[in-house]
Amino acid sequence: MGHLCGPTDSHLRSIEAALQVRIAHRFEQFKIEGPKAKAEQALQVLQALYEMAARPIAHDQVQLMLAGDMALHGADGPALSTRRADLKPRTQNQASYLLNIAEHDITFGIGPAGTGKTYLAVACAVDALERNAVQRIVLTRPAVEAGERLGFLPGDLSQKVDPYLRPLYDALYELMGFDRVQKAFERQQIEIAPLAFMRGRTLNHAFVILDEAQNTTPEQMKMFLTRIGLGSKAVVTGDVSQIDLPTHQLSGLIDAERVLRRVQGIAITRLSSADVVRHPLVARIVDAYDGRKGAARAAKSVAEK
Repeated sequence: MGHLCGPTDSHLRSIEAALQVRIAHRFEQFKIEGPKAKAEQALQVLQALYEMAARPIAHDQVQLMLAGDMALHGADGPALSTRRADLKPRTQNQASYLLNIAEHDITFGIGPAGTGKTYLAVACAVDALERNAVQRIVLTRPAVEAGERLGFLPGDLSQKVDPYLRPLYDALYELMGFDRVQKAFERQQIEIAPLAFMRGRTLNHAFVILDEAQNTTPEQMKMFLTRIGLGSKAVVTGDVSQIDLPTHQLSGLIDAERVLRRVQGIAITRLSSADVVRHPLVARIVDAYDGRKGAARAAKSVAEK
């Protein structure tokens, strides 16, 4: 019972906060109060925790369960060969995203923070490298300043750009291990570079990921997509709600989604706050900001009329 409920009922409090329900229990008898759909979801989480309660349950595991129903039941998606044996899609959109990457040469993953866009793309790249389906992994992103100036960062160009690429390093270290990543860099099996360094290249037999693509211009996006060579795959990830380009500049990701949506061989996966697999608060934060945007657009429309 202690494993099921968590220390001082912390697991129950997490479920209550995430699903907006109330849970009371007396010994093995539980009572859940709240909207029917939310109460049923809370019941599913409790049943899943009960199945795991032979040993202590980590708080992170509860948070992942609350992030999506697929965390409870598992998701259908391609098996990936990485250091993480438990890696799997946790929502239906994530499963579709992985299938699109497997079946298409170019895939776009568009959605808010915390939906696993970049992490799952890197996992697919590591899997392809492990299976010898590609000869190298190329990770790139535009070095667009999010309100800060690169020139104030210490070091040479490589050291200035490294902070922008840190999320890609972190994913690689978790999926491959530090030592293997370092050896892959030495053998040039993994390359990380700013988008500007892609111009003029042809990338054959490579798995290429363009991260933070919302900060590309249409010209940069076209340049990147036309780098793809024989035996290569490309995944483009981005969040159109976090564009750091000048206000007048059209995002290359928004432009590409419109221009390429009917091009054969290209898949576009849209993720939403329902696919967030971080802390449940992240999904509510995304919804709150999206709601404010919607209200602002509605007010602007009324004012124009």
